[in-house]
Order: sequence, then C-alpha cells, then structure tokens
Amino acid sequence: MGQTMAEKLLARAAGREAVFPGELIIVKVDLALGNDITAPVAIKEFARIGVEQVFDRERIALIPDHFTPNKDIMAAQQVKLMRDFARQQGIVHYYEIGRMGVEHALLPELGLVLPGEVIIGADSHTCTYGALGAFATGVGSTDLAAAMATGELWFKVPPTMRIVFEGTLPPWVGGKDLILYTIGRMGVDGARGAALEFAGPAIAALGMDGRLTISNMAIEAGAMAGLIPPDTVTEAYLRGKARRPYAVIKGDADAPVQAEHRWDVSPLEPQVAAPFSPANTHPVSRLAGTRLDQVVIGSCTNGRLDDLREAAAVLKGRRVHPHLRLLVIPATQAVYRQAMQEGLLEIFAAAEAAISTPTCGPCLGGHMGILAEGEVALATTNRNFVGRMGHPGSRVYLAGPAVAAASAVTGTITHPEELK
Repeated sequence: MGQTMAEKLLARAAGREAVFPGELIIVKVDLALGNDITAPVAIKEFARIGVEQVFDRERIALIPDHFTPNKDIMAAQQVKLMRDFARQQGIVHYYEIGRMGVEHALLPELGLVLPGEVIIGADSHTCTYGALGAFATGVGSTDLAAAMATGELWFKVPPTMRIVFEGTLPPWVGGKDLILYTIGRMGVDGARGAALEFAGPAIAALGMDGRLTISNMAIEAGAMAGLIPPDTVTEAYLRGKARRPYAVIKGDADAPVQAEHRWDVSPLEPQVAAPFSPANTHPVSRLAGTRLDQVVIGSCTNGRLDDLREAAAVLKGRRVHPHLRLLVIPATQAVYRQAMQEGLLEIFAAAEAAISTPTCGPCLGGHMGILAEGEVALATTNRNFVGRMGHPGSRVYLAGPAVAAASAVTGTITHPEELK
C-alpha cells in the first residue's frame, strides 16, 4: 500500500520507512521559525530548559513582522529580546526592518524553505511552505522552544484529504479564489487535523505566488498542512534560491486518502468571504455594491509581486474612491524594490493609495490600518473574525488583489470586469 505525500515527508524526518495516520512520531526539524509575538515567549521558555546553545544556528529563523516597525514601547521590547537572543546565539537568519519582510513571504523568497523538509513555526500560517513541497505546520511557542533546543518535535501523523481543481481558470480568478472556494465548501473545520493536498490542471497553471496563497490559508479549513506536489514551476522558482540541497518527495498514486474532492473551476467567479468567517464565501456578484471604508492589499497571503502586479493592472489610470482609503503593503523588501523598478508603486501613489514598508500591520489589527466602530474593510488578508482588524464593531471582507483594487476605485465590492 502506497504512502501519501504527507506520510512520506514525515517518515523521512522520523528516519522511518513508513508512517501511518494516527501514529505519534518524533521528527527532525529542518527549520524552526518565530516572530515578534511568539518568539519572545519561546526564548523565555528556552532559558527555562537550561540548554546553553540552540541545536543549529542556521536552522532557526527569527523575523519581527507583526508589530513592526515597532508601534509602541512593548513592541520595541519584544523585538529587542529577539535581537539580543539572535546575537547571543549567533543565529544566522534574523531579519529586521529594511532587510525583512512578512515571514511567510520572506522565507520562500530567501530559499530557506525547501521541498522534502519539515518546517515548524510559531505562527498558524506556517502551512504556507507546503506550496513548495515541504511539510510545514504551525506550533505553539513552547514547542518552538523545544525545537530550538533539540532540533526535534513530536507529531501525530495526519490523514490526507485531496482537492483536485479541474478545468481552466477564468479571468481574474487565482489562488485566493480557489482557497476561499475550498473553505466555503468544506467549512473552517472541514479538514481539521488533516493534511490538505492540492492538485489538478488549475494548480498546474498557477505560478508560485498563487500556490503560496492557497497553502497559506489551508489552516482556515482546519488543516495541519497544505501541500502541493513539486513540479517544474517549483523547480524554476527555487533555481538560484535554495540555500540547501533538497530532495523532492511526492506521494504514491495508490496511497489511500481520507477524502477526495474534484471541483471544476471553469465557471468560477472571483470569491469574497463575508464577515465573520473565511468560510462565509460567495461569488463577488452576490456581494457587489457593499459599501467600504478601507481596502488593504498585502499580507503573507497576497502581498507578493504577482499580487501587486494584478492590483496595479486594475488601478492604472484610476483613482481611489474619495470616501475610501487604500493601503498597499509589499510583503518583503525585495518585493517593494521590484515593484518600484516596475513602476507599480508609482501607479499606487498616483491612485492615491498609502504605500507601507513590509509589515503584518493591519491584518491582525496590529497597527497602520486599524478600523473604527462601524467601519467596513475589504482585504487580501486571511482572516475576518470579529475584531480582527480593529474595533469589534467593524467588519472585514476577504478577496483577491484584483477585486480589492476594483473595489478601492468604486468604493463598494466590485468585480474587476465592471471597470472596463
């Protein structure tokens, strides 16, 4: 009997020939990640363990991105704790503002997350790296501390659920729409405790930025990981980036899965998730005309270069609605610079958008875009829970960058085709 991709990845890391769903195993971690919210807790727990040195100073990444640039004294203290720990331990991969980015966009860009590996991060959207063929999942800060000390962590082997996207992607439909559609069909706990594996012609047609978006939001369906088998797109993306040798691991064709869903995406409209759940998903036409106060384009979900290009294509020659504010946040410093070289930032500035240095910022209601009571936002971020972006009496809709840009022009939720 064959093994799924998730099972093979975990078996490699556990030094086993095979593992099976439900087993508890100890695996070796290829990279451990923390940010300015979770790493300080892990650092304090690491000190309590009594280990003097991290297991490998090149296998830990510390990235302050949530409340940076530091929004207040407490945020500054958190980052200082990380910075001091990184210097004391000689941690190679510490990246602060000016050299950094939103963690789940930065690590793939730097070639630090690779096919065949097991990646853990004290952040729920660590599952992003499954788009590169790694088993990547979020853990708690105490688990991060243990991994920093030992290089190992325990896992319960998950069952696999496979999503096959058939057909051809329509115009303006991309990775964000596919994952919102998936969450809408499955619910926020439809893949609870499972590894979601995405495949099919629509996946093959996506670039890496779109694939990273899909894996990023696997957690919103309750999944432990969101995997996309590596292919020529993966190899092309990693060429010249990979910091370590890697081995591509794919599942066996005869591997049993818990469930398989096949959906034809050819008739799919751009998707929008209404408050207060990523599963409250509808075609954009059903929510068209909903009044907005703010639009945010960015985050670890949709702040990459292809996202900015798509938004700029909609905004070029147009202006943001006078009753609305548009925030554009490139996900990394490299994305910012490339967007500047391509003239994308000029398009955004001419449209009267506010352009930010890389930060998670408003995504989690951190800063730089907080909503007041009664305000309504549309964002390319990943969550729209009550109070997610500010006041509990505010509301957030989720969509891809094209819908976000079109909506910023009209002041209401809008299909990009309506601007023609």
